[in-house]
Amino acid sequence: MKVYYDKTRETTELEFTGTAAELLKKLAINPEIVVITKNSTIITQDDEVSNDDEIKLLSVVSGG
Repeated sequence: MKVYYDKTRETTELEFTGTAAELLKKLAINPEIVVITKNSTIITQDDEVSNDDEIKLLSVVSGG
C-alpha cells in the first residue's frame, strides 16, 4: 500500500492488512491528529485497509 503523510510530505510503500487504527499504531502516529482517507474517501479508524489501497494521513488543524 502507499501511505502519504502530509505532515512530513513523504510517501511510504509498505505491506499491511488490518484496521486503520492498527496502521497508525504501526506508523507511531497519534490517531487524534490525523484524518485518514482510503482511495480518496474519508474513513474511520475501524475501517479495514489492505495492500491495494492508497492511504493519506491528513493533519488536523485547529485554531481559535
